[in-house]
Amino acid sequence: MKVIAFGASTSSTSINKTLATYAANLLPNAEIKVLDIKDYSVPLFSEDTEKEIGKAEGAEAFLRDIEQADALIISFAEHNGSYPAAYKNLFDWATRINREVYQNKPAVYLSTSPGPGGAKTVLAQATTSAPYFGGDVKASVSVPSFYDTFDLDNGRLTNAEIEEQVKQAVSLLA
Repeated sequence: MKVIAFGASTSSTSINKTLATYAANLLPNAEIKVLDIKDYSVPLFSEDTEKEIGKAEGAEAFLRDIEQADALIISFAEHNGSYPAAYKNLFDWATRINREVYQNKPAVYLSTSPGPGGAKTVLAQATTSAPYFGGDVKASVSVPSFYDTFDLDNGRLTNAEIEEQVKQAVSLLA
C-alpha cells in the first residue's frame, strides 16, 4: 500500500507533519511518502492570475502525488481557527484543476496543536467539507497539547488513550 502523509503546514518544525508521519509509520508494510507542502509553490490564488498563468504547476504536482497514493494521512494545522493560508491557497489552486482533490482515496484526518484545543476547529472543517472534494475520511483524531502527549526524542505518543485512537484510525486504511 502506498500512503501519502503530510501536515497542512509550512513550518520546518511542523508538529502536524510529525504527527502525520508517526501515524503513517503505524501501517505495516506500507510504502510511505511524506509530503512537504512548501514543495508545491503556487502564487496567491486569484481568477486574474489563473487567466494569466493557467494551471499552477505546484498544484498539478500536488495532485499527481495524491494520485499515486492508495491512502492519505493528513494532519491539519490550525491558524486562528482555520486552515493555514499556504495550505488553503494550494488547496484552492488544486480544486481549479480537479475539484476532487483527494480523489476518493481512503483517508485519516488528524490535527494537533500545542494547546488543549488540539486544532479541533480546523479538523471539523476539513472533515465536514471532505466529501465535496473527493475526501473519503475513514476516521479523524485530534491530539491536544502536543508537547505533553508526544515524545519528540523517541517519536511516539505518550498518552495511551490517544495512541490507541490514532492506531485504530490508521488501521481502517489497511
